[in-house]
Amino acid sequence: MGRRFFVGGNWKLNGSRQFITEITKDLNAAEIPQEGDVVVAPPSVYLSDVIQKIRPEIKVSAQNIYNESKGAFTGEISPDMLKDIGVEWVILGHSERRGIFLESDDLIGKKVAAAHKAGLHVIACVGEQLSERESGKTLEIVSGQLKSISSFVGDWNRTVIAYEPVWAIGTGKVATPAQAQEVHAQLREWLSQNVSADVAQKTRIIYGGSVNAQNCNELAKLQDVDGFLVGGASLKSAEFSSIILSGKQKNQLILSRL
Repeated sequence: MGRRFFVGGNWKLNGSRQFITEITKDLNAAEIPQEGDVVVAPPSVYLSDVIQKIRPEIKVSAQNIYNESKGAFTGEISPDMLKDIGVEWVILGHSERRGIFLESDDLIGKKVAAAHKAGLHVIACVGEQLSERESGKTLEIVSGQLKSISSFVGDWNRTVIAYEPVWAIGTGKVATPAQAQEVHAQLREWLSQNVSADVAQKTRIIYGGSVNAQNCNELAKLQDVDGFLVGGASLKSAEFSSIILSGKQKNQLILSRL
């Protein structure tokens, strides 16, 4: 059986209570394929609002955590606190956390461990800068990031890997289908060689980087692309719904191969 298609919406630093009322109303009426998973990640101050208003088939994710459960860490949120209010997922290692907030591979790994210990599911992000791609270092960079993450993973069944080429995030640029498939296949091969063939086969590797309604169907056809982590397009309910439905095409392809 194929891997369940996964679509995550990362709202980043966007939204308001009015926006949440409107978008949850739209998503509650949208078609959600039974064979897939849909997750939305609002800013932390709106997590409880979204949990209360969103349909149960759509899960809620935080955008970050700290790797301690409690203590003198002003401004931070612990994984246990998220579990306490009903959050099931967390995004970790996003390029904006790495680049703007200078989070190291080691800190991201510790956050992954803390999230799994608390029972959260993790969307763990990897991706290269444009200069790294142009110098032929893509595999070196993403495999190094994945190595750091994998050493801290407590449960691969609760882990999704998101490949997000940094040069394609919010730029309107997108990796070509061939580029996306190449890196996803390399990440899966890395898992097979360094973790296990079973983990490589079962772990979902999703693509993020200017995914929209126009390119999602072509990307969804790729063998090693198991879904998407969507940024700006996830703020538009109609477009996000279209991206969610690209999973139906993927499932039809999987069935045709059986």
